[in-house]
This record gives sequence, structure tokens and C-alpha cells, in this order.
Amino acid sequence: MKKQSLHGTPGAGTRDMVQVALFAALIVALAFLPFIGYIPLGFTKATTIHIPVIIGSILLGPQKGAVLGGVFGLTSLINNTLYPTATSFVFSPFYSAGAFKGGWASLIICFVPRILVGVTPWLVWHLLEPRLGKSRTGRLFSLGLAGFAGALTNTLLVMNGIFLFFGDAWAAAQDKAGQFVYGLILGVIGINGVPEALVAAVLTAFVASALLRAGVNGPAKR
Repeated sequence: MKKQSLHGTPGAGTRDMVQVALFAALIVALAFLPFIGYIPLGFTKATTIHIPVIIGSILLGPQKGAVLGGVFGLTSLINNTLYPTATSFVFSPFYSAGAFKGGWASLIICFVPRILVGVTPWLVWHLLEPRLGKSRTGRLFSLGLAGFAGALTNTLLVMNGIFLFFGDAWAAAQDKAGQFVYGLILGVIGINGVPEALVAAVLTAFVASALLRAGVNGPAKR
């Protein structure tokens, strides 16, 4: 009798690597297609790249999701180094704008929240799926909440990291020195972060549900 691999059925390891590669390729494509993955909004950029990271987390599990989040972070580092905005120094230690310079904290902001985007959705999905996944509506709801949580993980950690490490410089780079910095942070969270999370919730619910029905089994079902 053929011995089963540690990852499940024989060939599962190869299949998983191919799936991770496909999601990673999608993330890279979104990152460098103009006005799709990173959408310039003057002093900042709206993001859609977190969506394949979220879906990959749910379908492939938190470890592979974290890898995809790392790819997301790498594209952010490259994008903010090569195609900077006024505040790109908060994401790249290799970019400076006059007195405003990035540093080691830029790497924390760039990578840690994005890696966790690949973990949080799986945790929410893993918690809710056994309770809600018996009906199509319940499954869509649980997937939507996972998508919402993943997107907010990115926004909340990035913006609070900016406040913690670069608050005054970030405000000054936007010609808003002296204003209530955390008020500006909350404004970005409300104007950018909440709509991004709602879009992520809808897309995650329907795309991930379709992939699960097509036989791409999430970790909760293995």
C-alpha cells in the first residue's frame, strides 16, 4: 500500500506549491498593474492586493497565507521605493523625501501587518465555519467576516504603526504639521480602510465560496 505523505494525499505538496505560486503571481500582477493593486490617492494609496492574500489564507491555511502576506509586503516595499508618494518613507527605508527618511521601522510597517493579513482571515473562518457553514448564507457570512477582518488587520496595523513610529513626520509630509495626528490617522482608517474592508468582505465571500464549491478545500475541511 502506498504510504500517505505528511501533507495528505500523495502529490499534495506539489499541488500546494502550485496554488501558492498562483496566488503569489496574482499578488505581483496586481501590484505592478497601474491603478489596480495600489491606487494613488494623493498622499496615500488605496490597496486591493490584500484580497488574494485573504482568500489564499482561507483556502491554503495560515502558514501559506503568511507567505502570501510576505509577498504583499515585498511588493509594497518595491512599489514605495520605485514609485513613491510623499509618505512612502513610512514603508521603505530606501526612500527619503528631504528631511523625511525611512528606517528599520519602515520594514516593520511594510511587512508585519501584511503577513498577519495572511493569518487573521483563516482564524476567523476557522472559528465561524463549523457554526455557520452548514448553509450557503451562513458560509457567505463567515467568509465575508473573514475578508472584513483581514482587510482591517492591514489598515489598523499599518496606520497605527505609522502613528507610533512616524506620526509627526507623516503629518508634516502632507503639510499638516501641528494638527492632531491621530485624528488624521482615524480619517484615513474611516475614508480608506472601512470601504476597503467592505469590498474585501464581498469579494472574499463570493470568490472563496465559489472556489470551495469547485473543490479547493479550506483547512477547516481537511
